[in-house]
Formats: sequence, structure tokens, C-alpha cells
Amino acid sequence: MTEQQPPKIEFPCQDYPIKVLGDAGDGLYQCVLEVMERHAPGFDEAAITVKDSRNGRYQSVTVWIVATGEPQLRSIHQDLTASGLVKMVI
Repeated sequence: MTEQQPPKIEFPCQDYPIKVLGDAGDGLYQCVLEVMERHAPGFDEAAITVKDSRNGRYQSVTVWIVATGEPQLRSIHQDLTASGLVKMVI
């Protein structure tokens, strides 16, 4: 039996979604904006969605960027998780 490989992404990839989960509050949204401006300038800020968890303790922030390659995606992930505000990046 062969191991199934994940699909390869062709770069640049338009409308690549990045979902960030963390504690609810203005700090999370601001952190996501700063990281995206640094690594994916020109993303559509108007397309960002923010959803609160059922109890309001957590939020998800979804941003769509033009992904230029794996190094960019790794840098975004590292900066977001290093902030201390982010629980998970999908």
C-alpha cells in the first residue's frame, strides 16, 4: 500500500486562507494585521473575517493572502505563534 501524499500547492497561490485562533480581544486582530502586513503586503483587509467562539472566550481571524511560497508561510506561522496571543494557525 502506498502512502498518500498531500496535494502540492502551486505558488503564487491567490486567495490562500490563513485562519488564526486565539484568545478574544483587540490584541489578536492587531497582531494578525501586523504579521500579514510584514509578510503579505497588499492583502485585502476588507475580506478579513472574525468569529467569536460560542462563549466569547476565543476568536478566529481568517485572512486571505497571495501565498508566494513555503518560506513565506513558515515565517507567518512562526511570527504568529511567537506572539503569545495565538493558540493555533491553520
